Amino acid sequence: MTTRIFLSSTLYGTATLAAALDAERFAPVDRTILLVANNTATPETTPSVDQMPGFARLRDRFDEVLSWNEAISPFHPGGWAPRGDDLPLWERYLRLHWGLGDDDVELAVESIQVNPAMAVAQIFTGAPVDVYADGLMSYGPTRNKIDPLVGTRVRRLLHLDLVPGLTPLLLTEFGVPPEVVPTEDFLKVLSELGDTADELPHVAGEPALLLGQYLSALDILTPEEEEDLHVRMMRGAVQLGHRSVVFKPHPTAPARWSRTLEKEAEQLGVELTVLDTPVLAEVLYQRMRPALVVGCFSTALLTASTLYGIPVARVGTSTLLDRLAPYQNSNRVPVTIVDALLPELADRPGVTSQEQGLSVAELTDLLRAVGFAMQAKIYPDLRPAAERYLSTRLDDHTWRYFKRRRLTSLGLPGAIPTQLAFIPRNATVRRVARRARSFKRAALG
Repeated sequence: MTTRIFLSSTLYGTATLAAALDAERFAPVDRTILLVANNTATPETTPSVDQMPGFARLRDRFDEVLSWNEAISPFHPGGWAPRGDDLPLWERYLRLHWGLGDDDVELAVESIQVNPAMAVAQIFTGAPVDVYADGLMSYGPTRNKIDPLVGTRVRRLLHLDLVPGLTPLLLTEFGVPPEVVPTEDFLKVLSELGDTADELPHVAGEPALLLGQYLSALDILTPEEEEDLHVRMMRGAVQLGHRSVVFKPHPTAPARWSRTLEKEAEQLGVELTVLDTPVLAEVLYQRMRPALVVGCFSTALLTASTLYGIPVARVGTSTLLDRLAPYQNSNRVPVTIVDALLPELADRPGVTSQEQGLSVAELTDLLRAVGFAMQAKIYPDLRPAAERYLSTRLDDHTWRYFKRRRLTSLGLPGAIPTQLAFIPRNATVRRVARRARSFKRAALG
């Protein structure tokens, strides 16, 4: 007997798995389990995937639905990992708890580099692993070094073709081949979810849809700055001639943000609809057919543009590129892709034409340089590509994707004047600098 466990924490991810199953990207097995993980800050007050509107349409792809939160209670899925010595005990417990017996186990997980995916992969030692990626992060580097005992078991990376022609960088350090989940199958699954959103308010015409992301929860923006970002989205849409606006807030965002937008809408004379139903943006694309989708760096901007052909615009990416810290922040690649490909909301000709900012080849070169700068130790083979890009392509615009301090620490072109380029690689200079810093800390202490 073989049992395959699919781990999912989002409805979007579950829809991706459903599409992969429909497209026969997984070989048949004796039993399938959808293991649901609620990774929100307060899972006790937030609905899990199997409680979301539309989940029932996806349910029949799996033999059983089980809860990871329930299995490891009272621990939080995002913060808990088993101790190495306890792995055999946890596997024995889960096999008994889930009725696995002596079944061979296969895993399909998201975000393998963090928990709960890493925890599940470690517990079922030796189980082959498929990783599926439903967002733009798959085009960036693995965010931290993965234990080879896990990484070498990954057979493939299933991903959506959000940027046609662009190859994911994720997990390439283990030689993991990417495999596209067919767009037509994914759209078919999303159309099933679209039929379940009867509780959505009726919006006349073709509104502008604003996507909230709750960036202040990630400490990227302050709450006040994020409220201002939403107001800028509305003002930009109005300046483009839209008089009907729909705001889709992040499910955990505070209600006061909606009230701020409502006041702004009154002043602008705009009809504003705020959604309080947790629903995928892609469902709104089908039900409301928005004339424009505005966001910061949400994956939903690319699904709107690539999968549905809806005009899109970005707001605030320049600020985020400057604010993201450390440079290795895994959101950097999604922000870079959106900034490089999609038009700024204030750029009326760009929004009207929807002309792509960079070609796939140009974007590939950029992401290789950014990926190396983010994770140089994981991807040392990318150094020549990064040096080539930074030597020839740095200008007033492309500097936004890099940090001089980061380039200096890696000894990359563009960091400091050419005549001083030996300094970051000089062991004596680095040793003197470390001693100077230690003396300074001692003096301040």
